[in-house]
Amino acid sequence: MSRKYDLHTHSTASDGTLTPPELIALAAAKGVDVLALTDHDTLAGLAAARMAADAAGLILSPGVEISVTWGGRTIHIIGLGIDPRNQALCAGLAGLSAYRRRRAEAIGQRLAKEGIEGAFEGARAFSNGRLIGRTHFARFLVQRGYASDEREVFKHYLVKGKPGHVAGDWASLEAAVGWIRGAGGQAVIAHPGRYHFTRAKLLRLIGEFRVLGGVGIEVVSGSHTRDECLLFARYAQENRLLASVGSDFHGPGNPWTELGGMAPLPSFCTPIWADWEEQRLPRAVFE
Repeated sequence: MSRKYDLHTHSTASDGTLTPPELIALAAAKGVDVLALTDHDTLAGLAAARMAADAAGLILSPGVEISVTWGGRTIHIIGLGIDPRNQALCAGLAGLSAYRRRRAEAIGQRLAKEGIEGAFEGARAFSNGRLIGRTHFARFLVQRGYASDEREVFKHYLVKGKPGHVAGDWASLEAAVGWIRGAGGQAVIAHPGRYHFTRAKLLRLIGEFRVLGGVGIEVVSGSHTRDECLLFARYAQENRLLASVGSDFHGPGNPWTELGGMAPLPSFCTPIWADWEEQRLPRAVFE
């Protein structure tokens, strides 16, 4: 019997709304067999997720979603099957977490200039107090009535040209892929459809990514249309990349991303888990 995979999810360790054990419990209820917890720029939720996964009989792939600046844009690179004890990875993520704090403070200051007081403190209240992202600002602004939902907040306040926009200064593609590979993991380009790159620019990203040792692309994503899934499946096949699937689940409040609810990979793709064995999903690193 084939397993059900969801290899892109978030918890309260970053900007999800469920704790790692709550996320695992929901995944088990949804029939997910293999889950990757891929919080933004942090490994903080992995130990609790591992304990919950063991109790639920669910396989956890330790993961992370690393913020990268490439081609003048912010993109995300997922690491699957990483060793969370790896010193270079941990040091790199610590640097990104420190930058996130500075960026959040700058976003709060810019929103204050627009008459929105207390945004930084409000966003922090929606976070774990350590990692504060734009999603936390979005939740605060929805609560205060500035928008009807988080997507509207991003559109009017947090993207380029809007009052709360602060350009990202994240890891390089080389650094992110290097940290993942050094930690024994597989690097995957997350949700490529969200970047709205031209074909030429996407192929340039894929080319650089492969040269650096990246191996996968997220073909099926909670934010991809059916046509986009087929498009990225072809890119994966043509560029000899493995295909991944992930809901990008952040919580039950986002109905457009259902945990474990993705369509199957197109049959001509090679799944990223094709050569996984049980030992590729390590347990010993948490012991």
